[in-house]
Amino acid sequence: MPAPQIVTERLYIELAAPGHAAAHAGFFARNREHLARWDPPRGEVESAGYWARALAASQRDFDAGRSVALVALSREEPANLLVARVNFTQIARGAFHSCMLGFAIDRDHEGRGLMREALAASIDWVFGALNLHRVQASHRPENMRSERLLARLGFEREGLARQYLFIDGAWRDHVINAKLNPRFDPSALASR
Repeated sequence: MPAPQIVTERLYIELAAPGHAAAHAGFFARNREHLARWDPPRGEVESAGYWARALAASQRDFDAGRSVALVALSREEPANLLVARVNFTQIARGAFHSCMLGFAIDRDHEGRGLMREALAASIDWVFGALNLHRVQASHRPENMRSERLLARLGFEREGLARQYLFIDGAWRDHVINAKLNPRFDPSALASR
């Protein structure tokens, strides 16, 4: 499958690649404190070398149909500035046809609707190009920004997963949300 190249009003969204390694390192250096409350602990995320290896692995995962890691780059600012990350992981086929969604936005770009723009376009691509039936996203109960964003995108709350992820020094509960593909083609189930 060809790599996604999505253009929205304000963003270029494309497959994350080793060429984005320096942009990822800069993103995580700028957003260390901003993301600490919401993200699991990570290793050398401020190293371009780390990201060159990690993004090469994510490209292999894309080629194998296991995940899609996307970068959202501003159409108005320097092309190397990473505005947001969108990841569709744990892609499962068969009777499930589902994936998990993760996302993060640069602290200086919050509140402008850019994350909503990136997610709406990316989810539309995943539903169309990959014909997934369901996208699941979770957030910590106190993360009201993510809760409101997911609701505006049409995600429905399904429940609470207790001690779901180890984040910010402890096991944290997460609200589970899902969005279903209104255009899902069930004939794909028979061909798998």
